[in-house]
Amino acid sequence: MPDDKTGPLKPIKWYKDLAAGKERLEAGAFLVEGTRAINQVTGSKPDEIIEILSTGNLSPAYSDYTVRVVTERQLHSISSTKTPQSTIAVVRLPLDIYSDHLPDYTGAKILLLEDIQDPGNVGTLIRSAVAFGFSGVILTEKCADPLSPKCIQSTAGTVLSLWIRRTSHYMELVEKLKLGGYFMVAADLRGEEDTTVLQQQDKLLLALGNEASGLSKSVLNAANYRLKIPIVQEKAESLNVAACGAICMYLSRK
Repeated sequence: MPDDKTGPLKPIKWYKDLAAGKERLEAGAFLVEGTRAINQVTGSKPDEIIEILSTGNLSPAYSDYTVRVVTERQLHSISSTKTPQSTIAVVRLPLDIYSDHLPDYTGAKILLLEDIQDPGNVGTLIRSAVAFGFSGVILTEKCADPLSPKCIQSTAGTVLSLWIRRTSHYMELVEKLKLGGYFMVAADLRGEEDTTVLQQQDKLLLALGNEASGLSKSVLNAANYRLKIPIVQEKAESLNVAACGAICMYLSRK
């Protein structure tokens, strides 16, 4: 295992406090737990890892990183899971996540999440977006924080594999994207379009709404198409938003 390169361990409380949004912003860091998720980060943004906490021997793949040895008790107090793995990475927080400005290159497919409050749903949707080739995700301010522990856990480390914006000015970004040639497809229980519309767009903005109330009138009115996924409603009234999103993103593949 590499030697500790930075001297004394920060107070355990510093790491524990990264579970809260305000503290993450102040520290400029968030936590990623488990070697599989950490490997996902090293594969997409290796320079964003600040340090690694571990209770045991690490793979030589981590030899270029600052490694700090902690006890199992310390790791357990830092971790947000009931059965923590032996390794946690401290990752640099990408401040543009909370920006109102789109990146210079937005890509061909973007996901819009409006007021999705469950961090497990948000994390799963981000992971699915990465898996199905989406370039970015726009979240409203009422969405779960994509860097919260449960959300990060659900992303399985993919949170840095695309660009993310979480903002209250999401409708302004929607309008900019539409002016740039994007067609917005809104998933709606009362939609009329079938799923083939997802494959017909060179630039796609896929909108998914709140778990209980769905998409707002503002988003539905701005949408070019309203899509409905056919289900057996006599047996299941609706789909979970993460399942709906995964189906739509898969069907958007050409």
